[in-house]
Amino acid sequence: MTDTGQYTTTAAAVWAVRDTPVGPLLLTASGQGLLQVVFHADEKTTHTALDRLARRLGAAPQELSRERAEDAPSRHLAEAICQLDAYFRGELRAFTLDLDWSLTSGFNRRVQRELAAGVRYGTVVGYQHLADRLGEPGAARAVGTAMGANPLPVVVPCHRVVESDGGIGGFGGGLEIKRTLLALEGVLPEPLF
Repeated sequence: MTDTGQYTTTAAAVWAVRDTPVGPLLLTASGQGLLQVVFHADEKTTHTALDRLARRLGAAPQELSRERAEDAPSRHLAEAICQLDAYFRGELRAFTLDLDWSLTSGFNRRVQRELAAGVRYGTVVGYQHLADRLGEPGAARAVGTAMGANPLPVVVPCHRVVESDGGIGGFGGGLEIKRTLLALEGVLPEPLF
């Protein structure tokens, strides 16, 4: 995974909804990289997320189209789609996408970047352990908050953060999706049904 070093988002952003084994995902990208991943991307959720993003960016993201295929946001989005498809097929273990970190800041950004860089496919980390790695031993609950605010789930793998006592912990996409992602990575057995 690469970090572009830029933390501002241009108004030029594109979006697409992709069907996946965990349901439809709304993906958005800017000229800096993948900007957002949203679970449960039915029509209402997509509309709400795009409206919120438009207010943040100052312009509405545009749906991915063939006419825009050569601009930077479209290239970033197309690459994200390819890598996510490969991940869900079990063929990709490490994302190598440019990421636009502008939807997160401060402690949340630190936690999410550490997670993206330091918790590999097929492994998990406890909230407390992640706080300790950041030099913030009293911040296990804040790590949980940072996971809930993660604008790039799956790619920045908040599903790999679990309770220190072995519990699965929470997950913004829902526990069934967390279990499915951990099973895909071989951490949990496949669901029986």
